[in-house]
Amino acid sequence: MEPEAAKFIGAGLATLGMIGSALGVGNIFGQFLAGALRNPSAAASQVGNLFVGAALAEALGILAFVLGILIWLG
Repeated sequence: MEPEAAKFIGAGLATLGMIGSALGVGNIFGQFLAGALRNPSAAASQVGNLFVGAALAEALGILAFVLGILIWLG
């Protein structure tokens, strides 16, 4: 296999982490919505936790994307 082809395959595999990030963010917001509908009075106190969890999941997706780009360019 050509080294160039292996680089493209590696970059593509590195960016698969973005799928996990998308699933994680969807799960976070879906579970928050389900919990907020069950107990609306407690939802306001959990919004900070919601955004921290979403930010961490998005950071992992961005990291996977950046690593894929670095492998592709390197």
